[in-house]
Amino acid sequence: MAQAARKTAEIEALLQEALDSGRTLEAAVIAELTADSRASVAKLLRRYDKELAERQRLKELYYYEYEAQQEGAAYIAGVDEAGRGPLAGPVVVAAAILPVGLYIPKLNDSKKLSAKVRDELFDIIKDQAIAYSIAVIDEKTIDRDNIYRATVGGMYQAIAGLEPQPQKVLIDAVPLDKLAMPSLSLIKGDAKSASIAAASVLAKVTRDRLMEGYDREYPEYGFARHKGYGTADHMAALKKYGPCPIHRRSFAPVSDYEGTGPYCSQKI
Repeated sequence: MAQAARKTAEIEALLQEALDSGRTLEAAVIAELTADSRASVAKLLRRYDKELAERQRLKELYYYEYEAQQEGAAYIAGVDEAGRGPLAGPVVVAAAILPVGLYIPKLNDSKKLSAKVRDELFDIIKDQAIAYSIAVIDEKTIDRDNIYRATVGGMYQAIAGLEPQPQKVLIDAVPLDKLAMPSLSLIKGDAKSASIAAASVLAKVTRDRLMEGYDREYPEYGFARHKGYGTADHMAALKKYGPCPIHRRSFAPVSDYEGTGPYCSQKI
């Protein structure tokens, strides 16, 4: 007598249990489900395969965190910034310590994510991180110190704000030689480390929201659209209105319009 086909709910529970436990499905079970002609089962298998691939991607994204664990570090922080290139507004630096291996679907370099996904991840990271810290370095500091030094200063500030303090720090690109704990600088680290990716999301969303606030204060420039980057419409507004108080005076071509426009008489 032929064995009765599994119910859809049973198959869904079976696949979910395999994902949650990290257990590989037996070849016989895969063959059974693949041969099942029901559309609902095919849909469940496609969803399973997609999530399995996502879990594998995220496991690989923790490579440097697992390596740091093997070296004896319990708390590993990722550090990243948003806003080094714009002509206006702050540079924002974030540091985050995640439970190593924490499954956060879609976590990635913030530049590869939609604004909607970044907003969703922002709340998840803040809720599930062991610790996080965000430093906002304003345009006046950038003009005084230059953007690189301002960014480095923000990284030290964000790391210092973590509680507990990390035992190893993973940084996107920038070397930090004065840290009290070991660190590793990774080129394109936000695509290589889950902790750096989490920091990149925190920094990007924080900065975007700040620039949306500045858009309400200085609506002429379109900050909500371009976030201060040198787009064509931003350049046209800069030429027409001159720089506003949040423009970076040390950046060309902002410096070319210094002393022009309705904001030039305001104390900067």
